[in-house]
Amino acid sequence: MEAVSHEFTVGAGTLRLETGEIAKQASAAVLVYYQGMTILMTATVSAEPREGVDFFPLMVDMEERMYAAGKFPGGFFKREGRPSEHAILAGRRIDRTLRPIFPQHCRHEVQIVATILSCDAESKPDVLGIIGASAALSISCIPFPKLVAAARLAYIDGEFVVNPTLAQMASAGMNLLVAGTRDYINMIEVEAKEVPEDVVLAGLARGHEEIKRVISEIEAFADKVGVPEKMAAPEPAHDEKLWVQVTKQLEPRLREMFPSTGKTDLYLAISEAKRAVRSQILEELPGTDALLLGGYLDKFVKQYSREYTLREGVRVDGRKSEEIRPISGRTGLLPRVHGSALFTRGQTQVLSSVTLGTCADRQRVDSLTEDAKKRYMHHYNFPPYSVGEVRFMRGPGRREIGHGALAEHALIPVIPDEESFPYAIRVVSEVTESNASSSMASACGCTMALMDAGVPLVRPVAGNSIGIIYESDDNYLLLSDISGFEDYNGDMDFKVAGTAEGITAIQLDVKIEGLALPLIKQILERSREGRLHILEQMLKIIAEPRAQLSPYAPTLMTLKIDPDKIGLVIGPSGKTIKHIELETGANIDISEDGTVFVSGVDREGVQKAHKTIRAITMEIEEGMVFEGKVVSIVPFGAFIEVAPGRDGLLHISNVSDHRIERVEDVLSIGDIVRVRVREVDDNGKVNLIRDDIEYKHPTGPRQSSGPRMPS
Repeated sequence: MEAVSHEFTVGAGTLRLETGEIAKQASAAVLVYYQGMTILMTATVSAEPREGVDFFPLMVDMEERMYAAGKFPGGFFKREGRPSEHAILAGRRIDRTLRPIFPQHCRHEVQIVATILSCDAESKPDVLGIIGASAALSISCIPFPKLVAAARLAYIDGEFVVNPTLAQMASAGMNLLVAGTRDYINMIEVEAKEVPEDVVLAGLARGHEEIKRVISEIEAFADKVGVPEKMAAPEPAHDEKLWVQVTKQLEPRLREMFPSTGKTDLYLAISEAKRAVRSQILEELPGTDALLLGGYLDKFVKQYSREYTLREGVRVDGRKSEEIRPISGRTGLLPRVHGSALFTRGQTQVLSSVTLGTCADRQRVDSLTEDAKKRYMHHYNFPPYSVGEVRFMRGPGRREIGHGALAEHALIPVIPDEESFPYAIRVVSEVTESNASSSMASACGCTMALMDAGVPLVRPVAGNSIGIIYESDDNYLLLSDISGFEDYNGDMDFKVAGTAEGITAIQLDVKIEGLALPLIKQILERSREGRLHILEQMLKIIAEPRAQLSPYAPTLMTLKIDPDKIGLVIGPSGKTIKHIELETGANIDISEDGTVFVSGVDREGVQKAHKTIRAITMEIEEGMVFEGKVVSIVPFGAFIEVAPGRDGLLHISNVSDHRIERVEDVLSIGDIVRVRVREVDDNGKVNLIRDDIEYKHPTGPRQSSGPRMPS
């Protein structure tokens, strides 16, 4: 096959799709070029369907290669290890876009791999990954009925910028990633600084226009290459006799269960009903395919519960469609941590804890696209006991990383800036019970724990999840604060977090092709109503941030100095800074821009170190008065330490109010004398006179006492 390429414009750059030269044994492979970014997208399908599974086996991986950015991998082996958080999140975005489009009855294993071969510091790889995956599937034999594409937009000064650079994203009021088909939107991620719903909708509309344009370009690429015949993915044969028996025996049992107020009771009742029907049918119909029977049982539970909710307008747990589950909570329940909160909404419960640290505790982020340090971080844990299960406890999986990132992004816009609150902040959310929407419960728990820790948030953040039962554009029902049963049997999980002023984060997952903009508008309006209700309940538990930090939190003070004076603080071979740390017990960190962080467990020691550094770096001016210590004596005078590491010369003629032959006759090393700056010469040398005596010999015009050393 000859190499085929196709170019088109995306944002301010040109995107090129190319195939036919690399990875020809994959079902399809496409190289995606955009400015300095190159990604190899491959799509591969198994020859035979996977046996014994009742789901579509799709795998999506984003592989980062450090050579792509001209870097060595860290660690002893100097080889890439497990995927980074950035790669995991990018892979999830591709997965969430593609998965709803595949025929769900397909049992052939499909793997999409995005390998970053070259990377610049201007772009993110996720949009290119989605476009490349769609392009690869378009020229493969893998059944993929509708093409998808994605667009990233930044909202800057009232305008939308398509495919912004990382620098533009950093200054934007909203960063929006949207993906979908030509007709619908099926994946959304938003990070925003309290933007109103209409701005989000405008961004989605602009992004969907870009998606339609890119899909047309992918179609043009596929036409150049030639689209092969798609492999067959037939739906499993329907056994009408078996389906009738399942319906006949399971329906009356379900009719008695709904509505049910408890997750555990409902799940146990449904499991028992399915077990009884299963046993009875296997006995009545020998030779029945057990896997097919299990699928029919699950299918009927889903069908019946959806029909019940649409017909009755009441959910399976008895709530109205817009009703939020009961909310409760408390703060300060962990005595030694810096801040803690327990947030409970129905049968979803999260325990959040806050740890405050110094700049040394910031997380170093060494990725392909950036080298930075994170000051605020959120980690999400989902132990098996939270859903009553038994399984091995391993490290965080992709789901935990994704949920943790969502709640982290929800809070970032309200975290105080480093100048007003210089602490590093780590929040950990332990999901202790889960009946859906634990990520949004984490956002609520984080807010309360941060307020309990005394972190001066700009505004409190809350979040909730909206679900949907969708049969058609004219027959659907929105469900506020979905339960686990509704999440499993419904068609959407639309998570929105924000403050009373606006939205800070959104994440959309769907099981259908997607959502139209008018429906998304309704969802955002419903979400805002729920968010305001949840915020009202949270503020009853803790109304504002604590006035004081925990006594167990470190004391941290900052000051800004002239970068040229960093050497004065450090001293020769670090002598000065080591002396200050030893004398005060404080830790001192200095940034290249001249920001000094002074921290420690002893508040007085931190204050003393802070005062000392101010004294070292201050501008000494004529007329300033100091209580200085005699540090050395020479024949022509005495050197007085007016500030740590800063000496001035008290000439022998100014040591006393009368003429003396030797300085030692009046002063000794270690004496404290009150001196005033007579002059600072062009070389920065300080000349002093005594301020505590009246001279009987001329010393020049007597000056005012002048300003004092800062206290």
